[in-house]
Amino acid sequence: MTGRFKVRTNASSGQSLVETAIMLPLLILLVFNVVNLGYFFFVFVNMSGATRSSTLYAIEGPATPAATALPPPWGSNPTPDPKTVAYVIFQDLTGSLRNPTSVTVQVCSDINLDSSTKLGTNGSGTTLRTNCVTCSTANPGCGSVGGGSPQPSVDPEAPTFGTLLNRVDISYSVSTLIPGTIFNLPLQASALCNAGTCTVTRHAEMRSMQ
Repeated sequence: MTGRFKVRTNASSGQSLVETAIMLPLLILLVFNVVNLGYFFFVFVNMSGATRSSTLYAIEGPATPAATALPPPWGSNPTPDPKTVAYVIFQDLTGSLRNPTSVTVQVCSDINLDSSTKLGTNGSGTTLRTNCVTCSTANPGCGSVGGGSPQPSVDPEAPTFGTLLNRVDISYSVSTLIPGTIFNLPLQASALCNAGTCTVTRHAEMRSMQ
């Protein structure tokens, strides 16, 4: 009886090793995919929050009696000034992105003066829009003020209530934490991702009273 019991125990132990060897690669594959997918959503959520806070800052500015001027989208140097909209974005994304200063930012605000019209808006009446400018560290700084792409929506209540829609767009190429095609199976199925790199673009629009 004892000998038979030992034989069964050894056989069961060997079977467990075989099952572990078969399942371990699948478990590793599952864990790595979950890690990469979770990091993608972490970046996605943080970028969504950064667009909202930066759009609000573009409308309100410092919001103090001593400094009522609206903040510019960028500073005069490749490194943005602490009072700019881009700096707020970079601060919000610090800790969630590997290189937060590599994002491309478009700021649509009535502080962006067109070189020909000398105004921060385009159109009139129901077609009134804020001017946009695109900024990145690759330029460095910002491009010329223009209509922007994509443009902010036309405010449905303009010009009755004298309101404008301000808009901020943020674009960033996210590299997965764990490289490898098989470790990015859920992301590869998305049109946003290619070869382990996902391009995430988020935007927010808020109304400002004129």
